[in-house]
Amino acid sequence: MPFIGNKPAQVLLTSADIADGIIVNADISSTAGITLNKISGNPSFRNIVINGDMQIAQRNTSVASITTTGYYTLDRYQIEISSLGTWTMSQSTDTPTGQGFAKSLKVDCTTADASPSAADYLILLQTFEGQNLQYLKKGTDNALPLTASFWVKSTKTGTFIAELVDRDNTRSISKSYTVSVSNTWEFKTVTFSGDTIGALDNDNASSLQLRFWLGAGSTYTSGTLQTSWGTTVSANIAVGQVNIADSTSNDFLITGIQLEAGTSATDFEFLPIDVSLGRCLRYFQTFRGENVYICNGGMGSATNFVGAVYYLVTMRATPTFTANSGDAFFRVFTTSGSSISTVGVNDLYGTRSMAINATTGSLTAGQAGALRCLSADAKVDYSAEL
Repeated sequence: MPFIGNKPAQVLLTSADIADGIIVNADISSTAGITLNKISGNPSFRNIVINGDMQIAQRNTSVASITTTGYYTLDRYQIEISSLGTWTMSQSTDTPTGQGFAKSLKVDCTTADASPSAADYLILLQTFEGQNLQYLKKGTDNALPLTASFWVKSTKTGTFIAELVDRDNTRSISKSYTVSVSNTWEFKTVTFSGDTIGALDNDNASSLQLRFWLGAGSTYTSGTLQTSWGTTVSANIAVGQVNIADSTSNDFLITGIQLEAGTSATDFEFLPIDVSLGRCLRYFQTFRGENVYICNGGMGSATNFVGAVYYLVTMRATPTFTANSGDAFFRVFTTSGSSISTVGVNDLYGTRSMAINATTGSLTAGQAGALRCLSADAKVDYSAEL
């Protein structure tokens, strides 16, 4: 860098300089120069997967005795199961060394099923809104390929299946990867071609799924693995998939999941925790734990409290409301006293707010009050999951 006196000379940039990624220090007091820092790779938010580093677990950090499909622990990850063992799903601190990850998702077999029936399966998956994926140009001649990358550790070695599912057009594509060494973190990548048939709907509904198969019966394994996009054929989805449910010694851990446009994997995109949490809150929000305040409001009558809840971020859709049943979990406080209460939903007002009510003992109509979680087990959940 040339200097004039003790300050750097101004440098004029050409389009070629910018294309070559030259980093220039310049006198920013003048319009003649500007500081540039070209970052290699794709832009921010290239990872379609939310919570890929497994940092966010609003519901629970561990749930045992899982035998049915649902969202149990880490945000945005659903376990889908049909009669294939019993499982504990948890947020684990077991992670690949030196890769920057602090948490992983773990599924641990607690009741084995070594002989799956034809229709049995076990899948870990995440679902994506179509309106976030229009840039993939699916259904056109310019459809972009997608590459999934992730770290995996499994007691069971052998062939595993990763699948993309287009739920708008009933199409899918499957790719295999191999766990080579038992109980050892391994880095895997699989690339899915672009699909020129079937555009994804431009809305907030379920359009695309990334599915990690962990076990499957013959309904899903008896054909030929469908490694190109096509109409979904059950027999071709998970051909070759090992069964991690065949022993209670088995577990499966995964972290650093990234799904991005292109034919090669880039470094994992670590996001600040507040950004990751905000993205998860679009799908699920909760009030949990002793002394957590839910909302302010007032006594509509001597035995009925009504309050307004404003969601922390706008939710994907009008959420489903659930709360503990029984009088041991919540309490309404007013200036005339307090009362144990049973909480219910009064009305849902779309994606930003709702009214909540609580049936109380005798208090004073017209008084202001507050609704609070009374016990450590109390919870009020709002779910807009796909």
